[in-house]
Amino acid sequence: MRMPSAIWWLVIGMAINITGASFLWPLNTIYMAQELDKSLSTAGLVLMINSIGMIGGNLLGGSMFDRLGGYRTIMIGTIFSLVATVLLNFFHGWPWYAIWLIMLGFGGGMIIPAIYAMAGAVWPQGGRKTFNAIYLAQNIGVALGAALGGIVANFSFDYIFLANLLMYVAFFTIAVFKFNVTYEAKVKQSQLLDDVTSIQDKKKFSALILLCVMFAFCWIAYVQWQTTIASFTQQIGISMPQYSLLWTINGVMILLGQPLIAPMIQLLKGQMKKQLYVGLCILIVSFFITSFAMSFSIFVIGMVVMTFAEMFIWPAVPTIADQLAPIGRNGVYQGIVNAASTVGKALGPLLGGLIVDYFDMQTMFLSMIGLLLIAGIFLSVFDRGIRDRNAKELS
Repeated sequence: MRMPSAIWWLVIGMAINITGASFLWPLNTIYMAQELDKSLSTAGLVLMINSIGMIGGNLLGGSMFDRLGGYRTIMIGTIFSLVATVLLNFFHGWPWYAIWLIMLGFGGGMIIPAIYAMAGAVWPQGGRKTFNAIYLAQNIGVALGAALGGIVANFSFDYIFLANLLMYVAFFTIAVFKFNVTYEAKVKQSQLLDDVTSIQDKKKFSALILLCVMFAFCWIAYVQWQTTIASFTQQIGISMPQYSLLWTINGVMILLGQPLIAPMIQLLKGQMKKQLYVGLCILIVSFFITSFAMSFSIFVIGMVVMTFAEMFIWPAVPTIADQLAPIGRNGVYQGIVNAASTVGKALGPLLGGLIVDYFDMQTMFLSMIGLLLIAGIFLSVFDRGIRDRNAKELS
């Protein structure tokens, strides 16, 4: 199936949006620790509050999509983010830096679920291919932003803030002219839980929540690469450009690795739950490998293994959410999925920072492996009791 042009513009817009964000987020902990002289626990607390704002944006953005449509929702979120980015360029000391991060989290949180839901509405027959395209766009942005961010930061963090602003301006321009598209969406005007009226809908909503708990646990572990592991690499003499290169490798591997995982994806076609099991096992292996890392080469191996894990997990979760969503609630369900990932991003920096501050890095790695094993338990039970055609495709 050939992707519609509207999907291509959503893909391009997502790539630009994440490129701008990726100039900033991999360096947040480093900036607060080195430039603002804050502890890892303080940096983790700031990032947690930022993520709380993003959770609010995720839930509001998903709900607004079902009521106002994707175009209006994306425009509101983008304007909010633009204002925060402009202010960040002029005031980035303490505590202004934290305040603008919270605003960016809220505005950006509105945009992502709206793009996912809009992609599913514009091309419903695309299935996993639709969400995988958006996922790939996100990682193109991660690769470009992280690679350029580390280089630019070596000159001045001020240029990082400026690059972030320019990317949001570019995204705003594309959104204005290319996102106002017509799509067929069945909207049911109701409150968040009004769609959970039948027994099957209640079971689907419960399945979504259990799936999202698993997803949040995966993100708590994943985000350590952006926080505690990022700081650890600096302590053992790995340069900032080398650390940023790890994220470039992540983005490039996601693109080049698609043909490598294609046979397994084809083998597991229609079995999204098994695909998640595979990804979870690989993610555990990646943390085991990285726990021995004291050189850049081992971090590269750990990142490559982790990248394969996320290629199985990240596109599968919104795909399952789209299958579970009742009529007219796709936006809300995508909002909940994005909120779950944001919960992981919120708790991860604080939890990881506390473990490292009070214990050590090895304890952090063991804790994350244990958390991922618990995530496997939630995955094993999330779809129990669902007995319809869509549910069978999840097993």
